[in-house]
Amino acid sequence: MDLTTTLLIILGVIVVVAIIGVVIAKSAHKGAQTGEKPTEKQAEKPVQKLAEETAAGPDKKPQATEPQLKATPKAEPVAKPEAAKPEAAKPEAAKPEAAAQPETAAQPEPVVKPEPAAKPEIVKPENSQSRLVRLRSKLAHSANPFGKALFSILSRDHLSEEDWEDVEDTLLLADVGAEASEKIVDELRQDSRAQGTRSAEEVRNMLRERLLDAVGRDTDRSLEALSNNEPAEPAAAEQAHPLHVIIMVGVNGTGKTTTAGKLGRLFVAEGRHVVLAAADTFRAAAADQLATWAAQSGIEVVRSDKDGADPASVAYDAAQKALNDKADVLIVDTAGRLQNKRNLMDELGKIRRVIEKLTPVQEVLLVLDATTGQNGMTQAEVFAEAIGITGVVLTKLDGSAKGGVVISVQNKLGVPVKLVGLGEGPDDLAVFDPAGFVDGILG
Repeated sequence: MDLTTTLLIILGVIVVVAIIGVVIAKSAHKGAQTGEKPTEKQAEKPVQKLAEETAAGPDKKPQATEPQLKATPKAEPVAKPEAAKPEAAKPEAAKPEAAAQPETAAQPEPVVKPEPAAKPEIVKPENSQSRLVRLRSKLAHSANPFGKALFSILSRDHLSEEDWEDVEDTLLLADVGAEASEKIVDELRQDSRAQGTRSAEEVRNMLRERLLDAVGRDTDRSLEALSNNEPAEPAAAEQAHPLHVIIMVGVNGTGKTTTAGKLGRLFVAEGRHVVLAAADTFRAAAADQLATWAAQSGIEVVRSDKDGADPASVAYDAAQKALNDKADVLIVDTAGRLQNKRNLMDELGKIRRVIEKLTPVQEVLLVLDATTGQNGMTQAEVFAEAIGITGVVLTKLDGSAKGGVVISVQNKLGVPVKLVGLGEGPDDLAVFDPAGFVDGILG
């Protein structure tokens, strides 16, 4: 064996030893990271391999040298995970930024509450005296000409039999009634003969007196709730606080519910505490209509929560509340019944009986449309029989040429006309004034 061969073998051994050292170092480094130690077999393998290659001789080059040398650079990236560890802490530094994100989040829009509905404005009611003056003027300009027609006939110089027949016909057309018309004509004939020749003023005065007698100048038309205007002594008021109950009856279309609201306003104008009962549970929206009128005067309404409720039950609850609140007046609006419906008419009697278990009923007012004329008489008679009426309210008197119904109603029923309506305004209702009525129709 020459020197060159020997040197090559020694060089090969050195290279193998170096490679073994690198492999052992690499294995130790991985074990340090994973916590594992190389086993004895793993350490023995390189030594065994080196012995085999030495015995093979210099002609046989180690096969694993080249791939192992190629793999040597791959050992360098091992330290990269250690350099990347500081970067793993970056999310911790970013946490404050994530916490600040809710500040920029969209805030929910505030809920806007709907504004409460505005309450109807309460207008101060007109007092009774002012109403009388204004209503008298309205009546004088109304379509109620029978007084003027009578005056025109009676102003003639010489009245013939035909003229007297015209007088009676005029009275009949005005719904004064046959019996009342005949009586007025007889009285006018006597006055005419007694006075002889007369001026227009004398004729007017004569006619006025006879019409006043027919209407009833001395008839008591007062409403008990308005008759006692003097305040009671405080001690007496504490001991007994009388409640005046008024039941409104009448057929549909006469303005009964409207009249109930206006009547409540009339009492408020006189300083009375009023409660309204919406006992018309059969007609749709009747309670709402009454509540609308009541709101204009600040009056409380007792009503049912559902349509078709028992009217007597509503009336009873209203009477109980009026007594508890120490109200002065309770006005009960009832359903507009046709006078030929017996079962419905009986319901009116039931309402009255139920209320009288708690307190007396002072008034039952029948609401009549003045434009219906003698047809209203049939209605009035049936209502008087069913419940017993104490007075009449004539509505729409300003639009009627049949003002004589005032006379015929009173003569037929024996009850007075207590209230008249001469318009659609809230204050167009007043206590009936015979003198004002006659002066109005005479013009």
